[in-house]
Amino acid sequence: MMGEYAEFAAGALVRITIRSACWAVSPWQSGTSPYWSLMNKLRQEWFSNIRSDLLAGLVVALALIPEAIAFSIIAGVDPRVGLYASCCIAVVIAFAGGRPGMISAATGAMALLMVTLVKEHGLEYLFAATILTGVLQIIAGWIRLGELMRFVSRSVVTGFVNALAILIFMAQLPELIDVPYAVYVMAAAGLGIIYGLPLITRVVPSPLVAIVLLTAVSIYFGIDVRTVGDMGDLPSTLPVFLIPDIPLNLETLEIIFPYAVTLMVVGLLESLMTATIVDDLTDTTSNESRECMGQGVANIASGFLGGMAGCAMIGQSVINVKSGGRGRLSTLSAGIFLLLLLLFFSDWVRQIPMAALVAVMIMVSIGTFNWDSIRNLRTHPPSSSVVMVVTVAVTVSTHDLAQGVLSGVLLSGFFFAHKVGRILVIRSQSEEEGRVRTYTVLGQVFFASADRFSQSFDFKEVIDTVRIDVSRAHFWDITAVSALDKVVLKFRREGADVEVIGLNEASATMVDRFGLHDKEGAEDLLLPQ
Repeated sequence: MMGEYAEFAAGALVRITIRSACWAVSPWQSGTSPYWSLMNKLRQEWFSNIRSDLLAGLVVALALIPEAIAFSIIAGVDPRVGLYASCCIAVVIAFAGGRPGMISAATGAMALLMVTLVKEHGLEYLFAATILTGVLQIIAGWIRLGELMRFVSRSVVTGFVNALAILIFMAQLPELIDVPYAVYVMAAAGLGIIYGLPLITRVVPSPLVAIVLLTAVSIYFGIDVRTVGDMGDLPSTLPVFLIPDIPLNLETLEIIFPYAVTLMVVGLLESLMTATIVDDLTDTTSNESRECMGQGVANIASGFLGGMAGCAMIGQSVINVKSGGRGRLSTLSAGIFLLLLLLFFSDWVRQIPMAALVAVMIMVSIGTFNWDSIRNLRTHPPSSSVVMVVTVAVTVSTHDLAQGVLSGVLLSGFFFAHKVGRILVIRSQSEEEGRVRTYTVLGQVFFASADRFSQSFDFKEVIDTVRIDVSRAHFWDITAVSALDKVVLKFRREGADVEVIGLNEASATMVDRFGLHDKEGAEDLLLPQ
């Protein structure tokens, strides 16, 4: 009933706003005015899926509570720091983020990076590092650093997704080891509701039904199982604005800057990877630069409100999408519902059995894992499979998503360079009764193929003139230019005249700037063998 009222009220608000906008811009024709396009975009991102967005936000809010508490414990701070951060970041990113429907909050990957800073310097320095992280992320968005995501191959993304699914499942194991038998029964019942209810109806998200029913059963029968309240104290007041109580000097900057840089990189990497995954799930696109800036604004707000740094959460984002959340309203409602649950319903929230949330997270891990990738190991190119497996192995073994992705990207680059380096063909043809030989180069000449280029010429052949036709080749780097110098100078040392013909504009520019064979005294640069 509340969802119906909310949908009606929001729909009425949208209609009134659009009509007012149309009246305000009435020299322009409706549908063609930029103002009209803007209103349509706002309606699409915010109010096109009201009921599902609100319900999905509630599910996400319930699942965020134990995770935020756990991440706070990992970082060595009070649970309120993680909870305040999750509320703040979710609300801010709803407005500032680069794509609708993605959930950002306090995360485990970020929490792991804060442990040493909190232990050695205290909580105030963590707030300062969080603010600086946000500033650096805004700068990264401004210089379009997010566009580097195009260098991340599909194999790396698949490995990232599979590794994260495994880590999400592994994080639930402590709640399933050495626990009462009732925990297993409740977790199994939760999974049954989550996967069974959609076969009957999809009116209400099945994870929400599972959490509510299992909580009611636990309270009614007095089942002694671990609950959210056992994880730590919940805040009972709103967060307040604060300025970190630290000296503003170079020494402070030297302390927090390395942590802020690391947090920036990991936060943006996880956020942009999550955005790619949500893009695939929803068949939509993201704005990487806006996402970088949005994460920065959210972290600055979190630092000033007593929260820790955060980023996008793939687990919660998948929960949101699977529960029907698509618009920015789902992200905003997740943050607001989380705050309302902590302030007004904390007595009920404390009694939610962890088994119910474990069932939800197991559903997330199963839904996140790319099962086709296992079947594709036989059919995909070996290099792609190796990249995917290495990304999974490094991420799971180190529990560091950044290291896993970096390993995959480096390995992808190595395989690509090796593959392209082999696509180099050099043909030769004798002309004018053996006095002239023309070498025709086809392919890419760069650091990985430069040696093959140099070794493809016969320097001992007695000829008058050598023509090197590179009209169907491209010289990419200094190593390639150096290889060309080496070939030309060796032929000249053997007494042959050398002509390099067909250089394209880009290659000619490289050769003019860095080549030596056409410079005065170039022959002296190559020592006789």
